[in-house]
Amino acid sequence: MSAQVTSQLTESVVRELSEERNEPEWLLEARLSAFEAIDDLDFPDVIQTPGRRWTNLEGLDYETLVDPLTQTEEKDQVGPNEIEVLPLVEAIDEHEDLLREHFGSVIDPEENKLVALSTALHATGTLIYVPEGVDAADVAIRTTMNSRSLFNYTLIVAEESSSVTILERQDTGADVEGDRYYSGLVEMVAGENSYVQYGSLQDLSQDTYNYTLKRADADTYATASWIEGNLGSRLTKTAVGTRLSGDGSETKIVGAFYGHDDQHFDLDSRVWHRAEHTTADLVTRGVIDDHARSVYEGTQHVGRDAWDTSSYQRENTLMLSDESEADASPKLIINNHDTEASHSASVGQIDREDLLYMMTRGVDEQRAKDMLVEGFFVPVLQEIEVTELREDLESRIAERLAAR
Repeated sequence: MSAQVTSQLTESVVRELSEERNEPEWLLEARLSAFEAIDDLDFPDVIQTPGRRWTNLEGLDYETLVDPLTQTEEKDQVGPNEIEVLPLVEAIDEHEDLLREHFGSVIDPEENKLVALSTALHATGTLIYVPEGVDAADVAIRTTMNSRSLFNYTLIVAEESSSVTILERQDTGADVEGDRYYSGLVEMVAGENSYVQYGSLQDLSQDTYNYTLKRADADTYATASWIEGNLGSRLTKTAVGTRLSGDGSETKIVGAFYGHDDQHFDLDSRVWHRAEHTTADLVTRGVIDDHARSVYEGTQHVGRDAWDTSSYQRENTLMLSDESEADASPKLIINNHDTEASHSASVGQIDREDLLYMMTRGVDEQRAKDMLVEGFFVPVLQEIEVTELREDLESRIAERLAAR
């Protein structure tokens, strides 16, 4: 490699990771292909305005952050008996054909430099397999990073007429001196007439840099939905998207974030309408305080053959500090006249009239502000079907408000 992300990343390291997990030749080849492509790939796209690059992924010290052979974690995986919730190493033994069919089918392993890095180095992961016709209760996965870096991979395969709701958490455990790096890829394959809602709660320590990419492909009459909760990390760059490939398919992308101190959130939501009669709803609400910064980009792309499309997008950010910063860039790309679509974004502070109204009714100023912030998140929280995720978000938001 002529310009390595880190000198610790070599072909022998990639081979060692694969051999430790007794992986088949095709998976080793996928790792090596991604490894070889890294130098020729760009970093993920970020919003840029004249004279300013809002998120500087290139400037991270990957030499220090990435330690491929010391990846350690604790992972809890719980699911009902009628479906498979397997660590990736077990999935290779029990469902190799399924894994081979879908690995890299939704996310191109060489999409960008950080995706390729994660493909080459993933050391932990989960397969969630929902057979045809099965309606599954909640699946819960918790990944606790105990090392300097961790690369995680999740594959969700929901067959025809099945349904499942999933909650996946990421946090940090054992103390590690210095900064950390977490990377997660999630591929969702939603078969015909299936229903999948995947919720994630990112609560990594504030010495962690975080890059995640989550993407779904929805077949005919399938529903593929995402819930994104971002509370932790020093810097998060996350992208969530759905390809509506089948007629009558639907997606909902719901996001909630709360940044404080000097946290930086770069959030990207995308939907690609590729078939007829497809529907998308993108809703994000966030709060930033202190010197925190948020950047949001949402894109609705309507293809030429996507007749009778309905696509909506709303993003709202509440600023609690004059030193915080927020930017939003919602976009519509429409190549079909038979489309109903809209997009909006707003950035503002707590309404002084609302605050005054509550104070005149005996609520002290701080409690009134807290109640308005909690109420601000309600439209997002109401969209979350996984009770545990909704309650966790409510609890963490309350804790953060109490610490102000």
